[in-house]
Amino acid sequence: MMDPAFPNEVVTQSLLRYVQVPGLDRPAALITLDNGHDHRKPNTLGPAGLANLDTAIDTAIEANPAFIAVTGKPYIFCVGADITGMPLLTGREQAVEIGELGHRVFAKLRDATVPTFAFVNGAAMGGGLELALHADYRTLSKGAAALALPEVFLGLIPGWGGSQLLPNLIGIPGAVQVIIQNPLMQNKMLRPEQAHELGISDALFDPADFLERSLEWAAGVVRGDITVQRQEIDRDMWDGVLFFARKLLDEKLHGAVPSAHKALELLALAKEASFAEGTAAETTALADLIMTDELRSGLYAFDLVQRRAKRPAGAPGSGLARDVTKVGVVGAGLMASQMALLFARRLEVPVVLTDLDQARVDKGVAYVHGEIDKLVAKGRMDAGKAAKLRGLVSGSVDKSVFADADFVIEAVFEELGVKKQVWAELEKIVSPECVLATNTSSLSVTAMGEDLEHPERLVGFHFFNPVAVMPLVEIIRAERTDDATLATAFAVGKQLKKSCVLVKDAPAFVVNRVLTRFLGEILGAIDGGTPAQVADTALDPLGLPMRPLALLQLVGPAVAHHVGGTLHAAFPDRFAVSENLGRIAASGKPLLVDDEINPEVAGLLVVGDNPLTAEQVRERALTALAQEIRLMLDEGVVAEAQDIDLCMILGAGWPFHLGGVTPYLDRTGTSERVTGRRFLPAGVASLPA
Repeated sequence: MMDPAFPNEVVTQSLLRYVQVPGLDRPAALITLDNGHDHRKPNTLGPAGLANLDTAIDTAIEANPAFIAVTGKPYIFCVGADITGMPLLTGREQAVEIGELGHRVFAKLRDATVPTFAFVNGAAMGGGLELALHADYRTLSKGAAALALPEVFLGLIPGWGGSQLLPNLIGIPGAVQVIIQNPLMQNKMLRPEQAHELGISDALFDPADFLERSLEWAAGVVRGDITVQRQEIDRDMWDGVLFFARKLLDEKLHGAVPSAHKALELLALAKEASFAEGTAAETTALADLIMTDELRSGLYAFDLVQRRAKRPAGAPGSGLARDVTKVGVVGAGLMASQMALLFARRLEVPVVLTDLDQARVDKGVAYVHGEIDKLVAKGRMDAGKAAKLRGLVSGSVDKSVFADADFVIEAVFEELGVKKQVWAELEKIVSPECVLATNTSSLSVTAMGEDLEHPERLVGFHFFNPVAVMPLVEIIRAERTDDATLATAFAVGKQLKKSCVLVKDAPAFVVNRVLTRFLGEILGAIDGGTPAQVADTALDPLGLPMRPLALLQLVGPAVAHHVGGTLHAAFPDRFAVSENLGRIAASGKPLLVDDEINPEVAGLLVVGDNPLTAEQVRERALTALAQEIRLMLDEGVVAEAQDIDLCMILGAGWPFHLGGVTPYLDRTGTSERVTGRRFLPAGVASLPA
């Protein structure tokens, strides 16, 4: 029966069959998890799926097989609990029931009277990996794409035994890495070899014959021909590891992520508590966290990244997109070279860079070739593929090489006149259908194309640095950009495996506009006389990925000053020009040394005599965020608040527990105080009203 709290559950069936394995006198019971879809919709376990698994394990145990094994459909083991129903939970007792149900079903695998195995043939995350941990033994495919306990990233904890089983299997250092450290590093996944080295699996097999090898190996274990060696757990270091983990959490997150601290408490309990005590504590912690706004914000953010990012609001139909068989990159600096590498890897079409002189061109091409060589050295690309990609990337000082290009993107100096000159030259060379894309971070795309004969084929295509890592591309529609150009831009973004958001041609677009307004309040406080340390740490309670001055150093003071100038010209009442930032940019000196403001930079500052407290700085920054986001929505810069949150998550790394930004502004009351209304309805990214 479908649980009313999970009305949209895609039920994962537990398909039971019996397999005769050579060398055993009884068949083995093989349970295959399969939700009836291909790998694009992974197996998950909701109430109905758990009930199905419960029945399959009971039936298998009654048959008294030689052993019981659980595996998954092709490429997927199980990616965890079905979280689609969690936002619909209205009471803590419902959350308790979910925790207890998972524990009860998984325990049958752990307590079975015959040996149990998990054949992890593909992606295994969260509750899926916890299911595997309940088995006596685990084999792992070298082709498994994603292995993790990512719950802390969402605002949860491993709630079906993982916090108790994993540290007692692989030791506390590895458990802290998998349960806390990796999720907080942008939800880092384990590769199969890493998981095996940690001790999560007992055997590692190639994907081609994974099931056959796993069955043979399991039979050897059951017969006693194979003895599984497990590492001895060092309990003397347990408390020390957790002490330092807690210290690092306090320094990095300042209490902003309740799930991380709950996970630490559960890992501490796992040292000596019985399994029953540990799992009871898991259920309590799970229920507590499910009924928090942080978790609801995390689920909202997850939904944005997994669903909205794949169906960009306002994007034209893909049927209008033109084929791209050659890409041109104007410029051969670091950003341009990163883009060239990405286009070559993802589109596998010829990519040609140009620049003012041969030395710059050669340097850009050498960078691309060098990065390809690094991928080969790391075992992430074979020599044949590398040779092909190197052959696709070339350079020239003559822009006529763009004559047959279908998509040309520029990454030249961020000055409108320079970019207009580039397009004026290129328009005489390329075909009328060639898409002209600008990687500008703040300039008007419309103004850039105002002198073009075909301005309809100019579009903004704003990457974030580093290009290979940051998943967002802001696609900017200028006033005269046509649907075919826009559709081609979105199709290319999809081929590049980027998440694309449609943005109106407005100053600094989304991410840079929000960040510049935010940083402007911090710099304004410093300019006014607030100690840099006070202003820089004022936003610590939000648990942002880096403090404002570290972000400023990453962006580069000169770039930040330029973007700030663009926004000041457009909105002088809200974006001030910081003369101190100008001094810092002109000096060329590093802003920070050992995470403290550089004394040489501090000596350049001219400040006032109106210092603020950390609380005042924080309130001003949040007020500015709420005001600017409301204005952006009123201007139609993006379709909805969800798109701003998606941009901040993917383009600025703002955390899931904030939901990006607007859920936090809503739940702190800032939205209503500043703008008179919430950004999102009550119950969206928050507890039901």
